[in-house]
Amino acid sequence: MKHFALALLMVCAPAFAAADQPEIVNVSVKKSGMTWRMDVTVRHPDTGWGHFADGWEVQDAAGNRLGYRELMHPHVDEQPFTRSLSSLVVPDGTREVFLRVHCSQHGWSEDKKRVELDP
Repeated sequence: MKHFALALLMVCAPAFAAADQPEIVNVSVKKSGMTWRMDVTVRHPDTGWGHFADGWEVQDAAGNRLGYRELMHPHVDEQPFTRSLSSLVVPDGTREVFLRVHCSQHGWSEDKKRVELDP
């Protein structure tokens, strides 16, 4: 019975961990002159200062960071929530970027959100 419980824990643990992963649920982009503005909506089961979504980043296709938005506090009672990043410089010719969100306890989310850029 002990081995069954351990096996069950090993199978279910990834699902429980994934449940705490932050998720990008929506992205709105707008070009203004030579820069971009991104409004990103994040969902995460923030519990307080010890466990909250604390940032998100924009990457190019090669994984290079183009921008970062630090999230300064937990959003326990505001889920999902939207925060913006303005004056984002994207190299000429870039037609897509990828976003991922960071959790103070679990690190970077496994999933990246692909966003097409219309010039």
